[in-house]
Amino acid sequence: MNLFKQTKGLVDRLVGARKRSVINKSRDLLDLMQKYTTIGEYHVGAEDGTPNGKKFVLTVYQGDDGVLHQALSSEATANLAPEYVRKYSEELGRFRDFHSKKTGRRYLVEEFLDTFTAEVKKHIREGYNSVNLSVITDTHFKDKDSIDFYGWNGLQHVQEFSYLDQSGLIDLKAHLGDWIDGSDAGLLGESELIKLEKSFKSDTVPYLAIKGNHDENDKFDEHHDLKASFPDHEFENIMWPEMYRQKDIHYISRQHGVAYFDIDDVRIISVNTSDLPYELNNKGQKKYDTKITLAVREDQIEEIIEILTRSSNKRIIFMSHANPINRKGSNALKYNGRSLHELLVAFNQREKGRMHASAGQPAEFRLSNDFDFTNVKNARIVAYLCGHRHREDQYHINGIQYILFNCSALMGPNHSLTTKYNKNLKRKIDQANEAAGYIVNVDLKRHRIQVFGYGAASRRRLYFI
Repeated sequence: MNLFKQTKGLVDRLVGARKRSVINKSRDLLDLMQKYTTIGEYHVGAEDGTPNGKKFVLTVYQGDDGVLHQALSSEATANLAPEYVRKYSEELGRFRDFHSKKTGRRYLVEEFLDTFTAEVKKHIREGYNSVNLSVITDTHFKDKDSIDFYGWNGLQHVQEFSYLDQSGLIDLKAHLGDWIDGSDAGLLGESELIKLEKSFKSDTVPYLAIKGNHDENDKFDEHHDLKASFPDHEFENIMWPEMYRQKDIHYISRQHGVAYFDIDDVRIISVNTSDLPYELNNKGQKKYDTKITLAVREDQIEEIIEILTRSSNKRIIFMSHANPINRKGSNALKYNGRSLHELLVAFNQREKGRMHASAGQPAEFRLSNDFDFTNVKNARIVAYLCGHRHREDQYHINGIQYILFNCSALMGPNHSLTTKYNKNLKRKIDQANEAAGYIVNVDLKRHRIQVFGYGAASRRRLYFI
């Protein structure tokens, strides 16, 4: 028995030594606790880079899967229940970052976000008509433990983005869509949305949950040529009930994803650019693939008109997943993107008229909306915020500033779907550029919008309004 223990201890030390030699050669050494690779218990503290410099017991153990794990337990806890855990990655040749068992967040990311918000505060004015929005988009949560592309990291990005709620800085938070990648089986996709909804909703900060073109799970259907994997209104039934229940989120109906939020003289309006009819053929397959068919329809337009008609004395910002027009002013949706932009221009010019869709459009996407903005006073649409394109961009058309945000989803440089913008960033797991998120400051007194980014994002962009 003693010989077995001695042999086992020798094996543990040899395994630990081998892994330490790999780690020591890595340029990605993120903390000094990486060196603890031999099974056992160790006392660590500030000198090892522990959370908030506190003293912990570090336990190194081998899981049932044969993978080496580390766990941090506070020395003040009698039963040594782990607060932070992580596991060794053979692909990376090191341990992954510690994450909290309670929140799912990495404490190194929390420290990074504290620094980020402190920097933002240096550049913004406090007071009336200085409004702060936190924005994330395109998380593409997928059931895969990926270290260089879409995967479980999408959920973690949402959990960590929600840490900004505690900063005391945010007036409204928004996810601009593509919560999931939509490439997993239907039941998995539904469970992913449920996890994301729970991680994103807040009791302290009002929020908008906007639908993206991947959120109907049509990527899975497209790849497998099967019946629709989501029933009708699945995303809406999971993501919108709690959103619409918030006392500070207003709406005409709860049907289409249109909602609005007011603070001071600023009004934020959400739009659903994946507004499609749910029609199935005789094989149970969808007539319209949401992933590749971007659109807004008549009922949604009617609600937007009604909200705008009641928007006197407001400076208005729209939000949606996809941009309705491109920088050339052409339609960027398959149906009615240009029409939506022209409606916004008509509002700014206080016009009265009737909307018509392009000739030859399917009946489901025809528009026949009357509008009259002649009685609206002292109001203007100043900006339109969106994601979808997996890059940052901006263009100013007919007095409206379009601002595009980069995807939070990890896009490694070696994948065919990775945009040129993200290839140039050379994004890596557990590095500062793994995720992307934003704080948008709208300052009406100074007539400007500032966009502050963390991770795979520009540090600061400035636009005058």
